[in-house]
Amino acid sequence: MVQMLIAGEREAARSGEEIEVLNPATEEVLESVPSAGPEDVDRAVQAAARAFEEWRQVDAEERAAKLRSFAELVKANRKELGEALTQEQGKPTMEAGGEVQHFVHGLEYYADLATKIRGVYQPLPSTLGRSYGMVVRRPVGVCVGIVPSNFPLTLTGTKLAPALAAGNTIVLKPSEETPLTMLRLAALLIEAEIPPGVVNVVTGGAETGEALIKHPLVRRIAFTGSTVTGRRIMELAAPEMKRVTLELGGSDPVIVCPDADLKGAVKTALIARFWNAGQGCLAGKRLFVFDEVYDDFVSALLEGVERYEPGVGWEKPEKPKIRIGPLTTERQRALVMDQLQDALDGGGELLYGGDPPDTPEKGFFLTPTVVQNPPRDSRVAAEEVFGPVLPVWRVSSLDEAIERANDTPYGLGSSVWTHDVRIINRVAQELDAGMTWVNQNHFGYDELPFGGIKQSGYGKEHGIEAMDYYFEDKSVVVGGL
Repeated sequence: MVQMLIAGEREAARSGEEIEVLNPATEEVLESVPSAGPEDVDRAVQAAARAFEEWRQVDAEERAAKLRSFAELVKANRKELGEALTQEQGKPTMEAGGEVQHFVHGLEYYADLATKIRGVYQPLPSTLGRSYGMVVRRPVGVCVGIVPSNFPLTLTGTKLAPALAAGNTIVLKPSEETPLTMLRLAALLIEAEIPPGVVNVVTGGAETGEALIKHPLVRRIAFTGSTVTGRRIMELAAPEMKRVTLELGGSDPVIVCPDADLKGAVKTALIARFWNAGQGCLAGKRLFVFDEVYDDFVSALLEGVERYEPGVGWEKPEKPKIRIGPLTTERQRALVMDQLQDALDGGGELLYGGDPPDTPEKGFFLTPTVVQNPPRDSRVAAEEVFGPVLPVWRVSSLDEAIERANDTPYGLGSSVWTHDVRIINRVAQELDAGMTWVNQNHFGYDELPFGGIKQSGYGKEHGIEAMDYYFEDKSVVVGGL
């Protein structure tokens, strides 16, 4: 069993209960981890609260140095971390390596920001002599970071790095399906000499997460996951007015205009939909293509889809094939299959895929799938599809494309392929999304704020803006001078 990290020590659950972690490509048990109960959660939060009183006083330069030291250790262990990620999550080795690199970049970015935070000095009018005001930025306190299974490293970094850079402490909870990579990070945190209790890792399911959110010493919750779970977190956090940021589901539209670089648009649409087996909040999940280029685009898209080959992530396919890994759980594959069947039952035309592949014989694989013109009210249009299914529709105007793109309860990412500056300016204003890419892949940059609108959540991660959610601004007035 791989143990948790509480107050700088490796710990089992006091109950002795464990959770088995499966390899989604082979369905074999990889390891077991503790199933943390309320007592374990309390120990972790209490440790974070004690550590906060010291960590908040640590000079920003020293906090930055600790983050950089941690980043260097992650670099030195990137091969082992990437292999662990592939084993427990299923993504191919190349994708796992990219995730490790993205994690390191986030650590280094917030290490740099740790020393750049400034307050405000404001002269004030007063009848009692000269006065001035200050805005002092104080760390929030004990934070909780709850991380899903699709990007265990990247989404850990978006919570851990800004929290520590701002002087907070944190308790992290990975998904019960993919806890092993984060627990390997725990060993590197000890090696980097991050003070005990500054970062704690507890493992478990929904009950563990709820105990963390309700703990009275927790002041800040950062969650990435489903909209349904996000609503539950809001309910649990509301009684004590805890700060919450939620990065939730998405059904990101991709608009391909008549003047688009079709080769680039096809390549990017394939990556945006089938990277990580389609398990991405930022995946391009709904494709709207103008009449003038629809047939050529779809023809090239299908040629590209044929290159994808489901298989275990630690084996490279023979060129020109492209590896696509499994979905993380059998439950998720079944859900995606149900969503696809609903589209077909409603009259959508299956252009490619639609079934689990014949090989490998085990694992939660699904053949990359393209479905044409499913009904507007079908599940692949109305819900988030967290798997490798791409619906495509024909549109005749920009008005129609924008209307169809916005016809969703979600509002996370979006993209458009065009070189017409008038279209670019219009979609920048009119697409209901927290982020819009132009002639680019769906990717979250550490340098830019990222978050959703509507049922895709609220609050920002990434960018200097993310730091705002890890500080409390306090006004101080000095008068009588």
